[in-house]
This record gives sequence, structure tokens and C-alpha cells, in this order.
Amino acid sequence: QVQLVESGGGLVQAGGSLRLACAASGGTLRSYAMGWFRQAPGKERDVVAVVNWSGDNTYYSSAVKGRFTISRDDAKNTVTLQMNSLKPEDTGVYYCAARTYGNMYLTESGYDYWGQGTQVTVSS
Repeated sequence: QVQLVESGGGLVQAGGSLRLACAASGGTLRSYAMGWFRQAPGKERDVVAVVNWSGDNTYYSSAVKGRFTISRDDAKNTVTLQMNSLKPEDTGVYYCAARTYGNMYLTESGYDYWGQGTQVTVSS
């Protein structure tokens, strides 16, 4: 059973940067696709970025493309989300998720393991 723990959230001013990390225990992420999702207040949880099992294919939502970067380090069993040029609309709880199948999937129904989430607040 894989457990995921996110860290790195916090309060930042618009235009600033944050780096979220997702650490896994209880199993290796080596063959899993990994995703970052976020849930803004009063809204559904939506995909932000996804990376496939090998790390050579990524997806970004149109809202974050060009500003966020997802990466994985299988040796450390971690996935990170570098967030630059943050905007107030990036505010929300960010969740890390692991998909047993290594191909990318863009909705939460395709993911088997979830972290507890980390709060990101961007002030204007």
C-alpha cells in the first residue's frame, strides 16, 4: 500500500514561487504515473499536471502551462511540482496522486492513491 505525503505549501504573494513535493512510502513509484490535482474553494478537484511512469511525457492544464513544472525522481521516490509566477487563482489544496498504470490519465478517477493535500494560498 503506497502512502503519499505532500509538503511545500504555504502563503505566497502573486508572482512568487513554491515547490511542492510528494514523498512516497510503502512502495516504489517507479512504474506509476503521477499527478498533481488541486481543489479551489467551492470547486471540484481538477488536474494540474501529470507525468507518465518514465518521465518522458507530461501534461499541464491550460491554466498552468508555462508556469508549472512536474518532475519525478524515482531514486528518491518523490514527485515535485515547481510553481512559478503564481496567481491568486492558483489558490487551493494541492493533492498528489499515483496511478498504478504507468500511462497518463487526466481525471481523478484514474488514480489509486492520494495524499492528504497541502494548502497553497496566493495573495494579490
